[in-house]
Amino acid sequence: MAKGYTERHAKRGIDAKMPEIETWKNQFPSYEITIEVPEYTSVCPKTGLPDFGLLVLRYTPDRKCVELKSLKLYLLEYRNLGIFYENAINKILRDIVKAVDPVKASLTGVFNSRGGINCSVVASYDRETGFGGE
Repeated sequence: MAKGYTERHAKRGIDAKMPEIETWKNQFPSYEITIEVPEYTSVCPKTGLPDFGLLVLRYTPDRKCVELKSLKLYLLEYRNLGIFYENAINKILRDIVKAVDPVKASLTGVFNSRGGINCSVVASYDRETGFGGE
């Protein structure tokens, strides 16, 4: 691990209790939903500085769809949560999959530059192969 970063920093926020992501009953088969969240924020667990980014969720629903207001309330909980954004993207996708049980889903986080470096994180899920093909 990089100097000064501990296992505690790396795991911070992963097990945080978050609000429920509500759903509603899907009426149609075989289509994709894209949800964009342009104002995502969380806090770096090492520096305490805010991270800002764009989240793009794409999923193919089966029986349920994400209720947008509950998703917004869920994501607002990250505003003061110390969590690396790599972990946040994976946690958010897992929580969405748990709530919606989609056919497939991906979550992309495009984070604002920090120190002249840009970073994007993509996590994916497919019902047949699991998360990232695990």
